[in-house]
Amino acid sequence: MKKQLTALKGASILEGGQFCRDKVLLLRGARLEGIVSDQQVPPEAVEIDLAGGYLVPGFVDLQVNGGGGVMLNDTQDLATLRTIAQAHAAIGATSILPTLITDTPGHVQAAIRAVEAALAADVPGILGLHLEGPHLSKARKGAHDAALIRPMSDTDLELLLQAASRLPVLKITVAPETVTNAQIATLSGAGVLVSLGHTEADFDTCAAAAKAGARCVTHLFNAQSQITGREPGTVGAALALGGLSAGLIADGIHVHPASMSLALQAKCGPGQIFLVSDAMATAGSEIESFSLNGRQIHRSGNRLSLADGTLAGAHLELASAVGNLVEMCGLSLEQALAMAGEVPAALIGAAHLGSLAAGRQADVLHLNAALQIQTVWQRGCPV
Repeated sequence: MKKQLTALKGASILEGGQFCRDKVLLLRGARLEGIVSDQQVPPEAVEIDLAGGYLVPGFVDLQVNGGGGVMLNDTQDLATLRTIAQAHAAIGATSILPTLITDTPGHVQAAIRAVEAALAADVPGILGLHLEGPHLSKARKGAHDAALIRPMSDTDLELLLQAASRLPVLKITVAPETVTNAQIATLSGAGVLVSLGHTEADFDTCAAAAKAGARCVTHLFNAQSQITGREPGTVGAALALGGLSAGLIADGIHVHPASMSLALQAKCGPGQIFLVSDAMATAGSEIESFSLNGRQIHRSGNRLSLADGTLAGAHLELASAVGNLVEMCGLSLEQALAMAGEVPAALIGAAHLGSLAAGRQADVLHLNAALQIQTVWQRGCPV
């Protein structure tokens, strides 16, 4: 039986990095059929007139700690991952990397098993796993529990290699101080996306890690050594080294808008800056506080912090981050949207995501003129 064909019309469609008007986006089942003129819409199509706004690809978020009132650190199981994925799909991130913040070896193993279970159950939106720690620098721990931070052992390395062989995407955030370049090379060679973060490393150390196979920097400017006149630090490495891409929390809290603008102008390619939410349990929920490793995190507006004021993740939707880049940094809407979809999808090799092209997964967002989400289609179905 042929799957239903749906025609979305009346909105500007992001096609090939540019918005086109007076065209129609066709969805058949979980795949995109293509973009056609109104006259080319097959008669059997069910037409939906959106009456303005924008049709854009679903967002791809590579750093999602929680959502829907729960954290992956709370319970590493299928139900938790389903809750997080559903919460983020409703706010536009139709594809996510659930992220485990520094925790015990047992919880790391449980998170790997939980993601395997979610993939086996075909939970929409789950791409793989991001392990942010525990192999970080205590000096740049941020909201991570210092008691759980430790160097990478041979046992840890073997666990990660086994996970990489079973998961379609495994991203790990490490500090070069707590791993060796040989370990980075081994992980990268096994297909792991190695990202540098929570680190005091200087420029040369980061350059050596990049040469060994690291391809990313976690939440640019935050919890890492900064640029100075005589030492570019991790931030300088992220911008100067073309082999590194970098995630950015564009909430106007984690990074000053002027710093965001300077970074976007300074970034050397082919690596690119992309958006992440670094979302915590509050995303897609009404809760005002939650617990992480036994410590309370409170929300004040869009700021999340520990009792001592340390920033602890973000309360951020990627649609808002896109709008912030346009409003605060003067980026075009097309550029900002690419940073929320096409760029992160390409970084993890997810060729079926990130653009509205024929054959891609039918993850589509309808935004109004104010960039507020009106409707989300995930795998062709309204969320």
